[in-house]
Amino acid sequence: MSGHSKWANIKHRKAAQDAKKGKIFTKLIREITVAARVGGDDLNSNPRLRIAVLKARENNMPMDNIERAIKKGTGALEGSTYEEVRYEGYGPGGVAIMVECMTDNKNRTTPEIRTIFSKNGGNLGETGCVAYLFDKKGVINIDANASTEDKVMEILLDYDVEDIKTEDNTIVVYTAPEKFNDILEVIRSNNLPTLDSEITYVPQTTVHLEGQKASQCLRLIEALEDHDDVQSVHANFDIPDDIINNLS
Repeated sequence: MSGHSKWANIKHRKAAQDAKKGKIFTKLIREITVAARVGGDDLNSNPRLRIAVLKARENNMPMDNIERAIKKGTGALEGSTYEEVRYEGYGPGGVAIMVECMTDNKNRTTPEIRTIFSKNGGNLGETGCVAYLFDKKGVINIDANASTEDKVMEILLDYDVEDIKTEDNTIVVYTAPEKFNDILEVIRSNNLPTLDSEITYVPQTTVHLEGQKASQCLRLIEALEDHDDVQSVHANFDIPDDIINNLS
């Protein structure tokens, strides 16, 4: 899990760019719609939908948009039917990459994702070729400038937390996916400032990249995340801070 907060910083910057481009709403609406279709419209019994709605609110999405997306998911309103698809492949330097998509046309999305990989020094692989290198976990990032690891550990002492680490001015709390919501609520009820929180795929080990390969890998990640059908990208690389700081 080393280097995960650096990867979180990259995603945080990219999310800010997506917000400026108006793309973040599209991705969130698709997630809310699918979450409602799979698990129903009750936030209390559908943790996936609860997380999606929470993220939508954090990004200032109007409640009308959220409610409309839920109704489309449950069939109360007509809308596109999205299919969840995961692509796996390799980037420059042998970096493992997983791409989670929601698409209404897999026959369009698959060749487009393949082209992005090939044009940016990577190659699309078979299903399962890199998934074993990642573990699904809840990850909660807390601002280390506003709290301490000891304080976080004290608050969470009686809860089933997998790990707590401090990395790059961030206190990172790792949980089992099914414990994520409960632990996030405890953290927020204690007024600990969260930078980001999600259920995601955490790499078991990381590949360190520098120079051209690092820049090339970042270009591949950016190109994938710019695709309208891509919801999230997971990769097991670590790069120098100066390259991250130069991201626009």
